[in-house]
Amino acid sequence: MSDLESRLRTLPAFPNPLPVLDTTGLPQHPDAIFRAWLDEAIASGARQPHAMAFATVRADGLPAVRTLILKDLDADGYHFSTHRTSRKGLELAANPRASMLFFWRESGRQVRVTGDAIPLSEDASQRDWRERPSYTGEPNLEWQRYALRPTEFEFMQAREDRQHTRIEYRLGELGWAHEPVATPAG
Repeated sequence: MSDLESRLRTLPAFPNPLPVLDTTGLPQHPDAIFRAWLDEAIASGARQPHAMAFATVRADGLPAVRTLILKDLDADGYHFSTHRTSRKGLELAANPRASMLFFWRESGRQVRVTGDAIPLSEDASQRDWRERPSYTGEPNLEWQRYALRPTEFEFMQAREDRQHTRIEYRLGELGWAHEPVATPAG
């Protein structure tokens, strides 16, 4: 075992005790769990609980991931923004499939949201641009607000024994369906 591997194995994991994800009586719509978990992360004082890893697909088929901020959540989906001419803007124009991954270390929770990124209106984009701390009074015609319209979610609640509890939601013809995901032993 290398020195780095030894050091990594001794790093602290999650706080104790961890919340429990009850897989019975789950809400029909996954937004309910997401909002509850986000509200808890905000109330805990966690830094940037609205930050997420955002993955797009490059032209060569490889994933590209960066950190973004969730701007809102409504009937349109999970909002974020970027320049249309940025790498992620160009990737979304070519292939709108994307994933968001939220991780709240303090509670051992993680949520993956996957779907299609849909450009929102020019009004919504320019309103978002005006609200940025770097706004100088000039519009930015390259700025785009998007909404990720989910087709699947995965909720993961860490456990001390590493047998994490996972729930997947998938959007089908009849609406949202959910099921627990087995964690392999070992």
